[in-house]
Amino acid sequence: MIIDSHAHVVMPAESFRYMAELVGGRANPSTTPKIADDSVRKVAEELVRSMDAVGTDVQFISPRPYLQMHSVKPGRVTELWSRHCNDLIARYVALFPDRFRGVAGLPQFMLESPAERAVPELERCVNELGFVGCLINPDPTEGEGPTPPGLGDPFWYPLYEAMTRLDVPGLIHSAGSCSARESYTLKFINEESIAIVSLLGSKVFEQFPDLKIVVAHGGGAIPYQMGRFRAWSARKGETTGFDEQLKRLYFDTCNYSPEAIDLLLKVAGTDNVLFGTEKPGTGSARNPLTGRDYDDMKPVIEGIEWLSEAQRRNIFECNCRRVYTRAFYQDGE
Repeated sequence: MIIDSHAHVVMPAESFRYMAELVGGRANPSTTPKIADDSVRKVAEELVRSMDAVGTDVQFISPRPYLQMHSVKPGRVTELWSRHCNDLIARYVALFPDRFRGVAGLPQFMLESPAERAVPELERCVNELGFVGCLINPDPTEGEGPTPPGLGDPFWYPLYEAMTRLDVPGLIHSAGSCSARESYTLKFINEESIAIVSLLGSKVFEQFPDLKIVVAHGGGAIPYQMGRFRAWSARKGETTGFDEQLKRLYFDTCNYSPEAIDLLLKVAGTDNVLFGTEKPGTGSARNPLTGRDYDDMKPVIEGIEWLSEAQRRNIFECNCRRVYTRAFYQDGE
């Protein structure tokens, strides 16, 4: 089985009209979104065709991160939008329960505690909608104003407590960027790098030993700058080296560079990497060297010669099953 652990929902046109009303009305939309079943089915079927074209069996879908509007005032905007996106994902899953799993977008707002809006929405998505994980944005300010504490700070503990209680992992995935010098794609990579260093330099995993964190896009810059952080760890006199600390985290393959994926697997280990593509998304563009889209990642993993068949299966399926333990409850597995 090929499980794509990192993908995002494609929204029908009615959703974007609702988004415009939310922003324009400052969380007082003039209408309630009513999306016809035919519209939802049409988009869901397009996603299934995209999966079939690259051999994906199951895809975990979450809201488009750069559209989460975490910094749009008031916080009620992202609260209503997150609920709309999550409800829409639940409809996709209901249409194709053997092809999709839901991953919740959380209504994180600026410097507001996750306990205010994010935790209640996570509980709703898991307990009522059957979702299997959530996104975590390390910077809900999206670059506007003072930055929040790093993910190693107790500020985030209410979210970690809820995640461990509900047995769902969090995918570290930044949202939009308000900076003129930092695109949202670059924002993703920067925030993932900061998140790893903050988490591994903290007591989070001592406080929450069952916490499961997946870092998107191959871990930002960290796996490709390991020498600097090995030295950093050694200078601090840590008895546990940085390589061993890194094993507390999981990573996905949404990198689109075969050379980088090869290095990631060697550095993070084949037990800690989950197959992911984000298809359709940023990587959905034709690679002139291969004739395939950059985010057609299955042939990349299959083409790494030093991997054993068991290791490939771990990457494609088994690691995801271990981390997202709720994902296949409904199948009786």
